[in-house]
Amino acid sequence: MSLNLAGRLARRELRGGLRGFRVFLACLALGVAAIAAVGSVRFAIQAGLTQEGASLLGGDAQLEFTYRFANDEERAWMQQTATAMSEVVDFRSMAVVQQGGQTQRALTQVKSVDAAYPLVGTATLKPDLSLATALEGDQGLPGAVMDPSLIDRLNLRVGDRFALGSQKFVLTAALIHEPDGAADGFALGPRTLVRTADLQTSGLLTPGTLFSTKYRLALPSGVNLEQLSTEADQSFDGTGMRWTDARNGAPGIAEFVARLSAFLVLVGLSGLAVGGIGVSAAVRAYLAQKTETIATLRTLGADRVTIFQTYMLQIGVLSGIGTALGIALGGMLPLLLAPLIEARLPVPAVFSLYPRPLAEAALYGILTAFLFTLWPLARTEEVRAATLFRDALSSARAIPRARYVAATGIGLALLITSAAWFSGSTRLTLWTSGGLVGALVLLSLCALAIRRLARIAAAPARGRPALRWALSAISNPREGAASVVLSLGLGLSVLAAVGQIDGTLRNAISGNLPDVAPSYFFVDIQKDQMPGFTARLQDDPAVSRIESAPMLRGIITQINGSPARDVAGDHWVLDGDRGVTYSVLPPENARIISGEWWPEDYAGTPQISFAAEEAQEMGLALGDELTVNVLGRDITAQITSLREVDFSTAGMGFIMSMNPSALAGAPHSFIATVYAEEQAEAAILRDLAGQFPNITAIRVRDAIDRVSGLLAGLAAATSYGAGVSLLTGFLVLIGAAAAGEPARRYEAAVLKTLGADRRRILLSFALRAVLLGAAAGSVALLTGILGGWAVATYIFDTSFTVIWSSALGIVLAGILVTLGAGLAFALRPLAVRPARILRASD
Repeated sequence: MSLNLAGRLARRELRGGLRGFRVFLACLALGVAAIAAVGSVRFAIQAGLTQEGASLLGGDAQLEFTYRFANDEERAWMQQTATAMSEVVDFRSMAVVQQGGQTQRALTQVKSVDAAYPLVGTATLKPDLSLATALEGDQGLPGAVMDPSLIDRLNLRVGDRFALGSQKFVLTAALIHEPDGAADGFALGPRTLVRTADLQTSGLLTPGTLFSTKYRLALPSGVNLEQLSTEADQSFDGTGMRWTDARNGAPGIAEFVARLSAFLVLVGLSGLAVGGIGVSAAVRAYLAQKTETIATLRTLGADRVTIFQTYMLQIGVLSGIGTALGIALGGMLPLLLAPLIEARLPVPAVFSLYPRPLAEAALYGILTAFLFTLWPLARTEEVRAATLFRDALSSARAIPRARYVAATGIGLALLITSAAWFSGSTRLTLWTSGGLVGALVLLSLCALAIRRLARIAAAPARGRPALRWALSAISNPREGAASVVLSLGLGLSVLAAVGQIDGTLRNAISGNLPDVAPSYFFVDIQKDQMPGFTARLQDDPAVSRIESAPMLRGIITQINGSPARDVAGDHWVLDGDRGVTYSVLPPENARIISGEWWPEDYAGTPQISFAAEEAQEMGLALGDELTVNVLGRDITAQITSLREVDFSTAGMGFIMSMNPSALAGAPHSFIATVYAEEQAEAAILRDLAGQFPNITAIRVRDAIDRVSGLLAGLAAATSYGAGVSLLTGFLVLIGAAAAGEPARRYEAAVLKTLGADRRRILLSFALRAVLLGAAAGSVALLTGILGGWAVATYIFDTSFTVIWSSALGIVLAGILVTLGAGLAFALRPLAVRPARILRASD
């Protein structure tokens, strides 16, 4: 009976329209739309990756080997399994151009292919010709195609010559579209594409040099990829083979998109939390206006439950409307912007209305609305009928009955659990949730402190009327200082945290490079080239340090006889191959913290020294046995020492180092790092590359710029998400300013009656806005720095530096936004006549 009555009363209340709930609906819709849009784009990319998996990969399946070609037995299995096969070799090299007596060099990511490439898709070239024709060459030289950015950097034109190693090529076309480029992942240099057969005399693919081979397979129709993957793993067990198939043709991009989407969903939840404050404020203001209606219902016999149900149903309907608006906006926006999004994506995307991300966003919206409206609604139960006529809502106790507190806890747990489930990152969800709760608590305490400080400071402000009026208004609980600080402060906190994280990551990558990082990494130095290489650098006064070491690559396949991932999980060291070196003596830049290094003349069973921090993370200890696949050969070694390795310097460091006899006979090259003055770098590169054309030089600053460019895209995406939070906070601020307009009208009328002029009253309103904005910005600055520090320290495991330009910009933004909203709603109160306002208040 109570619920039926509440339903009829709620229907009558809703006939009055949505007046007073515009901010409520806008805040909820914006938060839901942001999450729905991010989810829809994520599903569109996943659908594109699934639908175009074979095109992205360049075949139905791929077998990859590290720094070696497949042997006869492995090739036989592939030829027996596939209807067609293509071999691709991927490595870095230097493209060298001789023009007008000058030499130009640039790092390039070379892909050498066979006649069958590409099995799927088509390369797009400029001028328009087939890849086979382009690679045939001209002028008696093999042909090559290049990325346009590399052509511009080397100042080349079609028909010009260049060299890779000791082999000369002629540029026949620009590579506009590479059919399997998305599957290759991040590269330090632009692409050059040649025939593998044309590299036989280049010196770039000799045993021990750093390259990977990828064998793309075209499979019979209807083949079971899961079953074939298992068969391949069993057939090539212990060879270091890595399998990829069309079910996920670009795993690196898919994983990146999933992680970025998870982060953006959590940023969207932050926006919903900001909107929740606006929702709560709107409900509180609405119920305050309904005091007489509630009083009348109570007088006529309506009990507390009926009153609560009436307004809970009403708010529930409005929450549904706001959520529906958000879903419609979030679902349609990616469809409308699909051409623009597709143009910026490196992978195909299939845009459509996907029910799951919309359902996720709806769940987030409903739970958020429930959490932020329950307490304001519950407060109506604390007021007796006789006191409701005296605006008793403002005097109801802050914390409602235990059942409402318990319901809030359950709702919060559901929201956090849903976010962890949908984002796929429990750790990040808990960090975000803890940060939001901490920020809300800190902002609430700050709002109370601001009111108290304003009350204390009002007395000493005598003689400065405008300032004293502003302080008195801030100290009044009904003036909405708490709403301003909470809504704007939380929105700015999210933006501040994103700014601090972005700046910290940039500093971690590029900060203070001349002091800590080498000028060049040189790779693929042959053993017989090391004396000449070292001789050129040792007598150069501009070179401060040279480090060199043998370089092999190995994949950890087993730990103590069990599959490595079964023991150490998905640790990054197991994700692909890792650098392996050997040395007679411990390296100078590493400190042994436990165990002992092998004797200089040791020639027994293989021993290994492992990086201490990574060993602890993987659960490794002295005495454990690791099986490392090096060039297709399994080497089982015992961990005899753990050493501290500092990878943050961008210098030379190896996860694994073995005794020399363990790797005897394995073909390998050397790598070296050179620390030199910047003005000497060009001469060093010219001399070494001229003497040893097979050596590849990686300039650290160029690599940093390439990584920073990728980071800039990530920062832009997160900034857009944080911008939604700030926009929501601004809407809440506008709502608070609009709700406070009647109070400012009355205040202006009283001050005019007492002789105050408009300029002084306006100055009072402006000072109030500036003080509240500065307070919100300052607290946002503190919470943003704390949030940035926590993410940098515990999520990214890097040092944290405060980015003061971003931090001070947040404080300034808080002041300007609050001042703008405050003044916008101060003009009408200044224009009214005092007599009319005061008569209406009698």
